[in-house]
Amino acid sequence: MIYLFTSITCSVIVGVLLKLAKRYEISITQAVTWNYLFAIFLSLFFFKPDVSSFNIAQISPVYIVLGFLLPGIFIILGLSVKTAGLARTDIAQRLSLIISLSAAYFLFNEKFDSFKEIGLVFGFIAIFLILYRKSEHTAHIKSWLYLLLVFGGFGIIDILFKMVSQITDIPYTTSLFYIYSLAFVLSLIYTLYLASRKREKLQLINFICGCILGFFNFGNILFYLKAHKAMADNPSTVFAAMNFGVIIAGTLVGIIIFKEKLSKINYLGLIAALIAILLITLSKIYAV
Repeated sequence: MIYLFTSITCSVIVGVLLKLAKRYEISITQAVTWNYLFAIFLSLFFFKPDVSSFNIAQISPVYIVLGFLLPGIFIILGLSVKTAGLARTDIAQRLSLIISLSAAYFLFNEKFDSFKEIGLVFGFIAIFLILYRKSEHTAHIKSWLYLLLVFGGFGIIDILFKMVSQITDIPYTTSLFYIYSLAFVLSLIYTLYLASRKREKLQLINFICGCILGFFNFGNILFYLKAHKAMADNPSTVFAAMNFGVIIAGTLVGIIIFKEKLSKINYLGLIAALIAILLITLSKIYAV
């Protein structure tokens, strides 16, 4: 579980950095681009992937899809927050767990025991209770489109990283290097487009923030993959614990650091999430 804990910590820090970026008017697009460049350097430094024997046949279609989705989901998140609001966007992101768990059952042929089934029920209840907000926001077709893209995008990314962990002909650290490289090239093309067509200035502060973001994003994905490899027979445990853990940790950070106010319903959601994680953890120990 140490891999999951580390991945959750890095994920929450990434969220905090993105929230601070909006506050201090940091360009998300530029920061995301340099984030992948920094992740490439981290991969080269720590893992020393053998790229001398690179063969185009090694590039799995999974890498290509992730190369598009990883930078793309950041842009979609920003558009969704702008049109649908932060709370609804967060709900859509966390509800993508439905896609992940469906894949664990139908695609990866995992059998669910009673502890896990009850834990997942508590988990979904927790998502709605924690993210519940009274809002007068009026629904709009465009906002629902972005919410749907967030929901589907994060669910597909979870599944694809599980598939990357199952690739055996090359090390998963080399797989990460390929994915980061492709994501960087694609996001760089988009950044240069904005600079030339939209007159968006390239600034040093965005590069610095991107490097910091890249460090934690690198850790998030690396340890998420390690968790899937360590619990290869229990993908639903990784999917669920990751999502519920991020919700609990992110909510606590919001209360302590950003002084966000929670209702009694939100606190009930935190309790439900803790019960969910406890039951899912017990499912690894006992079979009912």
